Amino acid sequence: MKVPSSRTLRRTLAALTFTAALALTGCSDDQAASSGGSDAGGQPPAASDGGGGPLAGGEGGAQQAPEADVSDVPDVVATVNGQEITKDEFISVYESQFQQMAMQQQTTGEEVDEAALKDQVANQLVDNQLLLQGATDAGIEATDADVDATLEEIAQQNGLGSADEVVSALEQQGMSEEDVRKDAASQFTLTTFIEQESDIQEPTDEELQAQYDQLVEQQSQGGGQQPQGDGQQPEVPPFEEVKEQLAQQTITQQQNEAAGTIAAELREAGDVTINL
Repeated sequence: MKVPSSRTLRRTLAALTFTAALALTGCSDDQAASSGGSDAGGQPPAASDGGGGPLAGGEGGAQQAPEADVSDVPDVVATVNGQEITKDEFISVYESQFQQMAMQQQTTGEEVDEAALKDQVANQLVDNQLLLQGATDAGIEATDADVDATLEEIAQQNGLGSADEVVSALEQQGMSEEDVRKDAASQFTLTTFIEQESDIQEPTDEELQAQYDQLVEQQSQGGGQQPQGDGQQPEVPPFEEVKEQLAQQTITQQQNEAAGTIAAELREAGDVTINL
């Protein structure tokens, strides 16, 4: 079984909050479609490549990615209602997003606009903090059982057998169990808060079929996937194999959009300073 990378699993731990708000490796709304900021947020399923299930995606690119320049990052990147976002917090997020974007741009030869990306990441971290504060004010707190259930869901999404396998995989790649559980608790808290504050709708079978048909059409026109070794586009998995994942992506996209709206309202009412 192909074990997802630490970055992939950490994106899943934070999948909810990153297209519009949160931050481990997310994207702003205007870049989400092109840079794949949220693992589950609105991106179409990848065609089968024979590794890790129908949606498994490689992190390809044989070239060495450039290093991010963090020399100008201040010790306190931002303050959100008195809560500081530190340089270390910022760098862990920024470097991950930088490497992701650098790999995506290798094919075009473009360089990452680091100033714009730093601004984007800072704002994502601010929105994340606003949402966490909002969840706390709403009295939402994850129990150990909630964390375990969240990790089990992450295991299923990543083709792992259990929550323990998620923790083990991330421990092998440098995360502590405490950090993994903390991230999972944050995801549960934010998910609960966003669902409480918004109207998330389950997609119908007709809507999912329409999404699938659109994906197949895009694939037939050569959109989105690199050709295989024989020069042919890889096939899209059958609808029943990706139906559940399409549904989750649709729900997550709604959650991301709601998170952005809620964070904007909290920011307007709060006291936010960004020091970049």
